Amino acid sequence: MANKQIDMRKIKQIFKLFSEGISKRQISLITGLSRNTITKYIDFFKRYRLTDYEVSAMTLEELNRLFKTNQKGKSQQLLTLETYFPYFDKELRKTGVTKELLWQEYLSKHPDGYKLSQFRYWYREWVKEVSPVMHFTHKAGDKLFIDFTGKKLSIVDRYTGEIQDLEVFVCVLGSSQYTYVEACESQKKEDFIACIENALWFYGGVPQALVPDNLRAAVTKSSRYEPKVNETFIDFSEYYETSVLPTRAYRPRDKAIVENAVRIIYTRVFAPLRNQTFHTKTALNKAILELLKTHNNTSFRGREYSRYSLFEEIEKHQLKPLPAKRYEIKRYANATVHKNSHIYFSKDKHYYSLPYQHIGKRIKVVYSDSTIEMFYQQELLTVHPRNKQKYGYSTIKEHMPSHHRFISEWSSEKFIAWAEQVGEHCKVLIINILEKKQHPEQSYKSCLGILHLTKKVGNTRLDNACKRALDYGAHNYNIIERILKNGWDTLDENIEDQPDIPNHSNIRGSHYYK
Repeated sequence: MANKQIDMRKIKQIFKLFSEGISKRQISLITGLSRNTITKYIDFFKRYRLTDYEVSAMTLEELNRLFKTNQKGKSQQLLTLETYFPYFDKELRKTGVTKELLWQEYLSKHPDGYKLSQFRYWYREWVKEVSPVMHFTHKAGDKLFIDFTGKKLSIVDRYTGEIQDLEVFVCVLGSSQYTYVEACESQKKEDFIACIENALWFYGGVPQALVPDNLRAAVTKSSRYEPKVNETFIDFSEYYETSVLPTRAYRPRDKAIVENAVRIIYTRVFAPLRNQTFHTKTALNKAILELLKTHNNTSFRGREYSRYSLFEEIEKHQLKPLPAKRYEIKRYANATVHKNSHIYFSKDKHYYSLPYQHIGKRIKVVYSDSTIEMFYQQELLTVHPRNKQKYGYSTIKEHMPSHHRFISEWSSEKFIAWAEQVGEHCKVLIINILEKKQHPEQSYKSCLGILHLTKKVGNTRLDNACKRALDYGAHNYNIIERILKNGWDTLDENIEDQPDIPNHSNIRGSHYYK
């Protein structure tokens, strides 16, 4: 037979073409093989008197075994070497271990053994025999390969009967091939990152690199040399102190290990679940984990160890430790710093302070469920705990020094002096407003609005309105404006006839200033 055996599919094709009456010369042109090689394989089938139907009905494995039985038996020297291969297979997954180093170990025990080139050749043949789809040996703790299955699982609403299809996330550690599977609602960024994080906590550690496919949740722009990774995904990888290495587009060999895992998951997870009905995602994932446990504990073909045992023995301790708490997904927004040294965060309708030197600048806001971070030209300006109190203020004292002038001109003293010119009641009201806030600068707009009313109504009417507002216990521009608009700064009426004024208990029965 040929020194190097060709693919079984091509062998089948040779015999099929020969059975159809095509000449050996034509078969040689079609298959790209020499006529001598074609003659040898045809003679082999003739020797066993196999028909075209019998050959076409044989599986590739059966055909391969048939050829092996025709080959010469293995020498004792080769049989001895093969006993080391399972051990070598494990050792090669460890950092720094090479085939040459293992060959030296073998040669020290068997001085008359194979030379390095023959050692490499027989090891490659053994790998092809026990694991024909995987020719790469990944180092322990190096890479986590990530993908979604093409097919979906589903849950059924218990009350309406509505069927919801779920995406199925799959990831595999390169060295041990220890696998994690989870059903999620979509392939969107939030679900994608949550699945990866669940996988890291399932493994109990972090690999050196994450290897996702070029899906949009991971890569915003694919490139052979420098793909652009999603900003949130980069932040996630930095939090877990790992790297992101997207596979090359249209290069299936880059992710062969996870694609092979997906095919196995179809058999060991999808198939057993096909006749079961689940009403919640939690129940489905619980069933997946049970089947996954069986899958990870099943021994590799031709080996005496499983994915789980290999993970525990050589890979688990090579993973980097997990952080103290889980990652919070961050989102991004832009804002302008107001003249009171705060930005308005519209999502929560809340104000956050930052250094007054940045008044008027456009800044970047990075927020999570617990924190608000503010950046200007990549420089971190400040961090606030997130506060969802509507129209409230989160102020850091150092951001607003008490002597800092509003719009480089206004100050608390100037507002009080201006109010004193209007009247004593206006002065008291302005002082109350300034003292109400943590920092005077927060109240400057309210003070400015009240004092500007003198242009419309004059000092006397404004001072009268301030007196009534003080009687109500109200320190608000809107109340002052309402009093003036309805003429309540001059009329002597009972409070019950003025429904628009706040119904505070300390207002009832009070006299109006005329």
